[in-house]
Amino acid sequence: MALDFAAGCLGGAAGVLVGHPFDTVKVRLQVQNVDKPLYRGTMHCFQAIIRQESVFGLYKGIGSPMMGLTFINAIVFGVQGNAMRKLGRDTPLNQFLAGASAGAIQCVICCPMELAKTRMQLQGTGEKKSKNKMYKNSVDCLVRIYKREGIRGINRGMVTTLIREMPGFGVYFLAYDSLTRFLGCEPEDPYMIPKLLFAGGMSGIFSWLSTYPVDVIKSRLQADGVGGVNKYNGIMDCVRQSFQKEGWSVFSRGLVSTLLRAFPVNATTFATVTLFLMYMRNGQECSLQDSETQSVQLQPLQPQMQTTNMQAIVQQ
Repeated sequence: MALDFAAGCLGGAAGVLVGHPFDTVKVRLQVQNVDKPLYRGTMHCFQAIIRQESVFGLYKGIGSPMMGLTFINAIVFGVQGNAMRKLGRDTPLNQFLAGASAGAIQCVICCPMELAKTRMQLQGTGEKKSKNKMYKNSVDCLVRIYKREGIRGINRGMVTTLIREMPGFGVYFLAYDSLTRFLGCEPEDPYMIPKLLFAGGMSGIFSWLSTYPVDVIKSRLQADGVGGVNKYNGIMDCVRQSFQKEGWSVFSRGLVSTLLRAFPVNATTFATVTLFLMYMRNGQECSLQDSETQSVQLQPLQPQMQTTNMQAIVQQ
């Protein structure tokens, strides 16, 4: 399980660096005022942010996911791996259930982290240097929200986060497992890395497509109150108002930038995790084999005891 956590940390850090600019664009498109839109689409949003706020504008709020997502991925891959071991059989249903359980547990960290990220991404929109910054950084953002609104404030959007993450991560791991089996990702395959990248990227796309409308509502709820004005009374009120003003298209707002982000981020994450686990486990097997050889040479009269000890080590 420790290896799963370490691999998740590496995969999370790699994914954040690759995908954060796309996430900034996604959030800006999801929450912009439909009556006075600042951006016409994904590419225009990219161009406008770079022109008005410099390239660094795309990386606003990166502190929160850099701190949080590495730990979140560690939790996700650690819990999913442990859940699969507890469930015993490697079946599609168990892959989905293990992924869903991992998604549910990481919401405790994911929700406050995404709240801070969203608030930081919206701060100083259209300004190269924000004159009146409400928040210094992601930690300051959460502290200020906590002082004003308490625990409930920093967990704003928790229900929608749970609704998004449980099926989303279930689909995520189910799709990756199915694709790697279909593509035949074996260690001796010379095309293993491209196959892992493809399987990881597509699993991210499938995951986002399965829950994207919920993410739009979550972003709107977490952005609500910026500027001192609260528009929504809850999840259903947000759904109702958004649909009445913008129609069905509101539930796919920002989807293009999300899918553009999903492929490289999840390709990087899954490939990093899988290769790290393969490398570390191969290293452990080599160490165990060396230990076994030395023990056999030193204790030729105790083969039965040696076999028992080796089985215990491998199981640990």
